[in-house]
Amino acid sequence: MERINGHSPCERAYPSALKGMIAMHVRGLVLSMVLVFIIIAPTFAPAEEPYQRELDCFIEPYEIANVGSEIPGIIEEFIVDRGDFVKKGQVVVKLTSGVAKATMESKKARLGFASREHKRISELYQKGIVSSNDMDQAEANLKIAKHEFQQANEILLQRSILSPVTGVVVERFLSPGERVHEEPILKVAQLNPLNVEVIAPVTMIGSVKVGDRAAVKPEHPIEREYIGRVKIVDRVIDAASGTFGIRIELKNNRYKLPAGLKCEVRFLGK
Repeated sequence: MERINGHSPCERAYPSALKGMIAMHVRGLVLSMVLVFIIIAPTFAPAEEPYQRELDCFIEPYEIANVGSEIPGIIEEFIVDRGDFVKKGQVVVKLTSGVAKATMESKKARLGFASREHKRISELYQKGIVSSNDMDQAEANLKIAKHEFQQANEILLQRSILSPVTGVVVERFLSPGERVHEEPILKVAQLNPLNVEVIAPVTMIGSVKVGDRAAVKPEHPIEREYIGRVKIVDRVIDAASGTFGIRIELKNNRYKLPAGLKCEVRFLGK
């Protein structure tokens, strides 16, 4: 096609029309891109940071121990009662032990006799007065006496029931004079540390990890937050509710925070 002064005949005939069409096309393209951005933008909006959400929680004892007896017997005395603080290894209940004490004393006396007899026979044996059979018999008698005394002492110790944890006596199931079989005698709750149980929505999966810090705010009248650490994050989702469990461990060194309170928790990350 012949071009005059760098322009084709079409460009010379319709310069304004071409420019107008180009401008309209560009405006239409820009408008389409803006509309697409407006429609799609909410889909890519940043999700709410799960750590900032407050979830309901419940403060529970770290451990609850039902204290029982290794052997059957009759309760003679309770050393502690409901609400009392106990230490691990402390005697909390005593069973009647008259027979066990008498047996232990008898075995103790026999051990003393066997020990003296062994010493006497040993001296005679060194002088060649008694035979090796006599020496062997004395040693066997001493070993038997030691074993019987240890056994009797162990049975006597079992008549004193010890607390397996440090905590507070929550409940007493029996009374003095009642017979103990396999049922628990009393219940002790360990309150340091405490467990904080949280039910979280499935949308928080992967957001909370073991070791993360958490701010726990108990219900009124306690007016402060406590910082704990995530101890357990359940790996199984409850399909019916769309939730999973999280456990936070909370230090309670001075026992100022009671168990059984409702609370709210915020996860703070590492």
